[in-house]
Amino acid sequence: MLSSISVAVLATGFLAGTVHGAASQAYTWKNVNTGGGGGFVPGIVFNPSAKGVAYARTDIGGAYRLNSDDTWTALQDYVGNTNWNRWGVDALATDPVDTNRVYLAVGMYTNEWDPNNGAILRSTDKGDTWTETALPFKVGGNMPGRGMGERLVVDPNDNSVLYFGARNTQGLWKSSDYGATWAKVTSFTWTGTYFQDSSSTYTSDPVGFAWVTFDSTSGTKGSPTPRIFAGIANVGQSVFKSEDAGKTWSWISGEPMYGFLPHRGVLSPAEKTLYISYGNGAGPYDGTNGTVHRYNISSGVWTDISPTPMASTYYGYGGLSVDLQDPGTLVVASVNSWWPDAQIFRSVDSGATWSALWEWNGYPSINYYYNYDITNAPWLQDNTSSDEFPVRLGWMIEALAIDPFDSNHWLYGTGATIYGGHDLQSWDSTHKVTVKSLAVGIEEMAVLGLIAPPGGPALLSAVGDVGGFYHSSLTTAPAQAFDTPTYGSTNDIDYAGNKPSNIVRSGSSDTDPTVALSTDFGKTWSADYASSSSTPAGKVALSADGDTVLLMTSSSGAMISKFQAAFSAVSSLPTGAAIASDKANNTVFYGGSAGSFYVSTNSGVAFQKTTSLGSSTAVNAIRVHPSVAGDVWATTDTGLFHSTNYGSSFTKIAGGCTAGWSFGLGKASATGSYPVIFGFLTVDGATALFKTEDMGANWQTISDAKHGFGAASANVVNGDMSNYGRVFVGTNGRGIFYGSPSGSLPATSTTSTTTMKTTTSTSSSKTTTTTSVSTTKTTTTTTTSKTSTTSTTSKTTATTSSSATSTATSTPYGQCGGAGYTGPTICPSGWTCTVANPYYSQCTQ
Repeated sequence: MLSSISVAVLATGFLAGTVHGAASQAYTWKNVNTGGGGGFVPGIVFNPSAKGVAYARTDIGGAYRLNSDDTWTALQDYVGNTNWNRWGVDALATDPVDTNRVYLAVGMYTNEWDPNNGAILRSTDKGDTWTETALPFKVGGNMPGRGMGERLVVDPNDNSVLYFGARNTQGLWKSSDYGATWAKVTSFTWTGTYFQDSSSTYTSDPVGFAWVTFDSTSGTKGSPTPRIFAGIANVGQSVFKSEDAGKTWSWISGEPMYGFLPHRGVLSPAEKTLYISYGNGAGPYDGTNGTVHRYNISSGVWTDISPTPMASTYYGYGGLSVDLQDPGTLVVASVNSWWPDAQIFRSVDSGATWSALWEWNGYPSINYYYNYDITNAPWLQDNTSSDEFPVRLGWMIEALAIDPFDSNHWLYGTGATIYGGHDLQSWDSTHKVTVKSLAVGIEEMAVLGLIAPPGGPALLSAVGDVGGFYHSSLTTAPAQAFDTPTYGSTNDIDYAGNKPSNIVRSGSSDTDPTVALSTDFGKTWSADYASSSSTPAGKVALSADGDTVLLMTSSSGAMISKFQAAFSAVSSLPTGAAIASDKANNTVFYGGSAGSFYVSTNSGVAFQKTTSLGSSTAVNAIRVHPSVAGDVWATTDTGLFHSTNYGSSFTKIAGGCTAGWSFGLGKASATGSYPVIFGFLTVDGATALFKTEDMGANWQTISDAKHGFGAASANVVNGDMSNYGRVFVGTNGRGIFYGSPSGSLPATSTTSTTTMKTTTSTSSSKTTTTTSVSTTKTTTTTTTSKTSTTSTTSKTTATTSSSATSTATSTPYGQCGGAGYTGPTICPSGWTCTVANPYYSQCTQ
């Protein structure tokens, strides 16, 4: 027997106030609106007893609840670094008796990518809060066959009983106490042997259970339902039933033996019929044939009711739903009809005859029996595409549901959004329905890069699967994804520090160069023919003047292109290194790998290792001051490091910071002298999203119990240099968040920093490296918005450092002093040279 851990899941994410040395600052968080989802929605479930109650599950972004205005509310934003795999939802069940109850089977992967076991989450308030029961095996919300379902169900006669069909060889599990404890059903001995292929641990893991369905017409209220159906991913016998409430099970004889897998098993109670969609692959990507069958529960007769004969079918069937208000009416969809579009069929006579949502009228003419409405997410259609048949209905259609209280209302999930409408019955009268994007509130994107270039739009995003966007507004959906060229995924994006309207991005394409350039902040693009479609995509850095692109490819290491000349290899920078460009000095690029820092002063042609970052073994991210040359930061597996001399030496930021991942710089406060730093860090043993207003002397936690942002290492962070306190967080599955302070800055504490300087002397045969370490203790006291800093070794005031000798004029926010600095010391009119630390003074207002 498996027991519940009996704790609220809200207590397992990032918590405000859990960091001992870092205070918490209240932040207001919102999603950047794209209006359309952005990822695969494998399951949509309506409650059969409560009107308007419905849920959607995603493979990497958690679960959502439907609102009365067709929008959706995210239900798992508490998920943080410690429980990141809970965003993978492999099954969802809504209670038909106590309609406030909802359950999730969560876990991301069943292979080595996810070291954690899965869990069953249960809620008694429609998903507002959750309690968790740990499982002794993994759950695969992002594994092959994740669109099959539902694997988790509630007994409609005795809602204390639930069944969960697991993956791999874990079999069938049962709970008799509302999901609090679980035990394996040993009498169900078939676990399914199908797996996609043996090429990787991802595709070679057996899919296992596909779905479990109760026959609600059997039994009586208050007692367990006797008749239960179950489908498993097996080539051969794959649909089974129990007639004694799960005590014994047997294969349903007569099942068609085509070697297909049962994707969905849906009951039509009034007809005493089980409808099943089959495909010859587990989905959501594979499958080239399939059938739809009807099983008459009373007579035991199987009938093939496929809309298209097997000889003419080039897709499997997935999404399937029946109209509970109009028995005999059902809708079924192709899982993956990749050309010319997906296909959806409707029958009003129990599958005897079908009509399609589109049909050929003599190639290349097509009769479209729908209107297409993407006003909520206009970017779903690429207006620059030259495709003869643009895909509109979607792909990977495994989720499909007709509202049990409204025959006109239907929803279906695709690989990019949720479509549906409110005029489904018009299909039967005029054979014309409206297919509308109805995914507002679902932000499922995997975000790979974020920048907010000075003077440009509110945000530019690099996004997996849907390319990325020019966000002129954070609250209005973009009109178009990045195009010309269009990338399926954009791997990274950067801007030129001295000419911020110049942007570069890199992405995957079968036909176009994989690097693109813009001179108008990303509104319009042109291909960078220094690359080709065979150039691997990867991370990019654009030089300060915009003439040089450094590309860290996914498979061929570092490459450099100046003035759009062909990319050439850079062998002196390790493959996979983090990269960045200096935002003020056009010839300087930075790199970090295996705990070492690298600098190029000749426009990326060659890099030299300058220093090791303490005991670090990895460099996770590099960020550069937006206007000060040589001012560079890096996060590693041991903390946060800062250099003011082009990476020649670094100061390790103490303050309890022992690890860091993505981070970014944002606009300083009205009284601040240095940009705010935001990032996912480990401070005093807690991993969370932090900010510092004083270069790491003091930290504030700005993630909270309701906003955990998933895995810290998978996220992308950047600050807003135009709006004080605003930070952008790109997640791996929940889209982009932006936050602004809603509480005053907390009191500060005492910390220390360690400076590491490495000097390298080289002769013809011997290289000697010497590292010196010094420690400075700093005490900082903060009131609501004013900060004063006093060093134990010297007193810092707003004066120019005496070590700088140049009398030239610096730039706004430019450097004007500091130890070893020899540049301009005079600030523009109205700007004051303010000392931030012994190594750096800046022109501020």
